[in-house]
Amino acid sequence: MAEISQTSNKHPKGLYVLFITEMWERFSYYGMRAIFVLFLTKALLYDKALSSEIYGSYTGLVYLTPLIGGYMADRYWGNRKSIIIGGIMMAIGQFFMFMAGSFYDTIEIAGILMMVGLTSLIFGNGFFKPNISTMVGQLYAPGDKRVDSAFTIFYMGINLGAFFSPLVCGYLGDTGNAGDFKWGFLAACIGMIVSLILFIALKDKYIVTPDGKAIGSAPNSKRETVDIDTVAEAKSGFSSSQIFTWLAVEVVLFSLFFYLGQGVIGSFIFSLSIAAPGFIISDKSLTKIESQRIWVIYIVAFFVIFFWAAFEQAGASLTFFAEEQTDRTVFGKEIPASYFQSVNAVAIVIFAAVFVGLWGFLGKRNLEPASPYKQSIGLFLLALGYLVIAYGVKALTRLPK
Repeated sequence: MAEISQTSNKHPKGLYVLFITEMWERFSYYGMRAIFVLFLTKALLYDKALSSEIYGSYTGLVYLTPLIGGYMADRYWGNRKSIIIGGIMMAIGQFFMFMAGSFYDTIEIAGILMMVGLTSLIFGNGFFKPNISTMVGQLYAPGDKRVDSAFTIFYMGINLGAFFSPLVCGYLGDTGNAGDFKWGFLAACIGMIVSLILFIALKDKYIVTPDGKAIGSAPNSKRETVDIDTVAEAKSGFSSSQIFTWLAVEVVLFSLFFYLGQGVIGSFIFSLSIAAPGFIISDKSLTKIESQRIWVIYIVAFFVIFFWAAFEQAGASLTFFAEEQTDRTVFGKEIPASYFQSVNAVAIVIFAAVFVGLWGFLGKRNLEPASPYKQSIGLFLLALGYLVIAYGVKALTRLPK
């Protein structure tokens, strides 16, 4: 009986392996992001418009490549191999950022090294990020009530890494000396290497199902996910005419966005964000229930776009705001602008517990709002935050010169 109680109350050790792996990967990602635009403007001497464009293109592609990484894991590699390949690429990318920082005084060489580094980071993130999250749920048997709390613990790892990485990388890189940015990038590189080593060393022993089978070693498409009747009723998927039609839509949209001045990368991201969902929903093999669920995802995703568009300003416009228009002096010492990117992670850790208690209190009284209402409240609070910032900027413009 004691063994059963222990099994039902404690989380498997694999969860903490994924926790620490993701924590160090997020340390690497957010640490680099905290000093990236500052490196562009202070070391490479790019103007803010170009720096913001580079940052925006990088971030947009980081969100896009998980489509590739998820597909490769599902069809060919499995989660484990995808995570390792992604981790190696991200470590290489951070090392190239370190090299770019080392050659900052030769802008042409630094620019080439930086682009190689960013490309490696973009594809590495695409292989790493979507695959580690999907492994958390597989640690538990179907119907296990610990899954929700497991994801809460896992995301605390994300925010822990996001909290102290701007402090460490900002302390090393954002010193006022352009030659020091390389040390911030090197710290991000080391964080990624630590993540990779821990995952490789511990995955075989701890990242297993409740019955001891390895998780993520085989492609996910080989796992039994549908019943026989569903397979028998499934249609043929995509016809050649559908494929060519949506390719044509992609080309037309790309041309339109490019004509509107969005650039090559921006046009590719915007056009694919429209064409790809249309292509997916036209799949004839989808059942009615699957189509309905995908439409729900599309509706939710549409509104989530506005949240992430505002959230990712932390790496560009809000960094410039903190750097140039914020009094950062505390007890006679100036706080680096990069440190402000730790605030979001701290707020999540603090207020997550508050809202868990609030939703639990309301749920017992049948007053807990549905998820869409919660999201709308979050978007309202986000808008309110930007209203406060806008008011502060407006007040700054009235100051005498």
